[in-house]
Amino acid sequence: MEFLTQNGSRPGPIGQGTWYLGEDPAAFAEERKALQEGIEQGMTLIDTAEMYGDGAAEELVGSAIQGYDRESLYLVSKVYPFHAGRSNIFHSCRASLRRMRTDYLDLYLLHWRGSVPFAETVDCMEQLKRQGLIRAWGVSNLDTADMRELLAVPDGAHCAANQVLYHLGSRGVEYDLLPYLQQREIPLMAYCPLAQAGRLRRGLFANDTVQDIAFSHNATPAQVLLAFLLARPGVVPIPRTGQVAHTVENADAARLRLTAEELTALDAAFPPPTRKMPLDIQ
Repeated sequence: MEFLTQNGSRPGPIGQGTWYLGEDPAAFAEERKALQEGIEQGMTLIDTAEMYGDGAAEELVGSAIQGYDRESLYLVSKVYPFHAGRSNIFHSCRASLRRMRTDYLDLYLLHWRGSVPFAETVDCMEQLKRQGLIRAWGVSNLDTADMRELLAVPDGAHCAANQVLYHLGSRGVEYDLLPYLQQREIPLMAYCPLAQAGRLRRGLFANDTVQDIAFSHNATPAQVLLAFLLARPGVVPIPRTGQVAHTVENADAARLRLTAEELTALDAAFPPPTRKMPLDIQ
C-alpha cells in the first residue's frame, strides 16, 4: 500500500499539493521554490490537476521539476470527469504532459465522478498505461459505494489510489471508506490535510489539545495535524503551500510520532465518526 517512483524509490510519506498554485504570476517564483524545496526534503510526490488554474498549476510543476531526475519523482494529475471518456481523455492527458514537461505521469486520477461510465474511463486508463503515458491510474472524491461499483468493472481493481478530503476536523472517511481502502491496499491521498481555510482551520490550529501536543514535541500545530494522518496506515497527506518555510515545516512533520495517549486525546477533542457521513468538502 505505497507509491513507488519509476526508479523504485519511495516518494516519502508526505506529498505536495498544488491547488490554487500557479495562478498569480507575482507568486510564481516563490511557489516554484517551495515545490523544489519539497523535492529536496524528500516530498517527491507532487499532485496537480488540469482543473487547477486551468492548467496553470501543471505548468508550475513543469517548471519546478526541471533539472531533477524524472524517475525519482512521482507526478500525479487529474482529469475532469467530462474529459474522462474516449473522445477527450487522450487529448487531456497529453495536454497535461505538455504543461508538466514530462513524458509520463506516475498516477492519473479521475477528479470526481461524472456521467462517463466507470467501465469506459477504466478502459481508457488502461489504454493510457499500454501507451506508456501513465504508469497507474486512480480516482478522487469517490465514496465507498462508488468504489465498490468501480472495482466491479473489468480492470477496476487496478485502481491505485483514492484522493479525498481528510483532516483531523473532518474524519467521516474513517467510518467505512478508509477501512474499505485499507482492506484492499488502496492508498488514500488526503487533500486539505490542514483544513482549507476559515474558522475550521483556525479552530484546529488553536485547539488546546493540538497546542499542548505540539508544545510537548517542540512542533507546530500543522505538524501535529499531519502526524495524525501519518498514524493511519495507507494515508498520504498532500498539503499545499507556496512558501518555502511552510514546505520545510510540512516535511519535518514526517519525523513526528504521536503516542497512543496523544492520539486518544485527539480523539476526545475531535471524535471519530459513529455513523456514515458524506464526503466532506472543507
